[in-house]
Amino acid sequence: MRRPIPLLAAGMVAAALAFPLQAQSTRGAADPTLDDTMVAGGFLDGHPDLKFRNMGLEAYGRKDFVEAINRFKQAASYGDKPSQAVVAEMYWDGVAGDRDRVLGLVWMDMAAERGYDFFSKKRDYYWNALTSEERKQALARARDVFAQYGDAAAEPRLAAALRRERGRMTGSRVGSMTSSVQVIVPGYGSIDASKFYDPQFWDPKQYRAWQDAYWTDLKPGRVEVGEPVKVATPGVEAAPPSGQAKQDQP
Repeated sequence: MRRPIPLLAAGMVAAALAFPLQAQSTRGAADPTLDDTMVAGGFLDGHPDLKFRNMGLEAYGRKDFVEAINRFKQAASYGDKPSQAVVAEMYWDGVAGDRDRVLGLVWMDMAAERGYDFFSKKRDYYWNALTSEERKQALARARDVFAQYGDAAAEPRLAAALRRERGRMTGSRVGSMTSSVQVIVPGYGSIDASKFYDPQFWDPKQYRAWQDAYWTDLKPGRVEVGEPVKVATPGVEAAPPSGQAKQDQP
């Protein structure tokens, strides 16, 4: 675990995770998880990182935080860095149980393993917030966590899942990967095989590059809120905006 340098305010990872893949479509191939036909066609079966991340988000939305952290850990075991970052934040804040800032740092350090700026700065914030004793504990506990969830273990696991699912789909579903070959999805229609089997989604190296295109330069978003405006109730005259005098009626 490297000693971090800069700082970043906490509380951003879970919010960022709610929209990341949608934004990816502006940086590379369109996000297949936004296409109902792709999902119904079995795309997520071959991408357990995305499948379990989505399940984690659904559980988080229901406030079933124990289920959520377990699903995020499943996604993390396939090298999903956003899920690892959310696990870190849940440990840091004690969302799914007792607060464990040491494990929070370990998991955020792992999320920053590929040098993604957003997660690296979160890790640095955590590091600077810990005591020297807590930092020592994190260094000691990191080995076991990385052994199970770090890229050295997780990336071969994901690559095997991609190859297994890609090989399972045989016959007309594979075809020649041209637009004339269709993947039939009962109840939804069909998809061009060239879209479903785009190498960016199935070749481990290209798939990693597709994800890196978004997460490497992710910047925290900002929301600016203006002055409050009173909404008029039907049949009731609205009050003038603050600071403005009400005009005389004719």
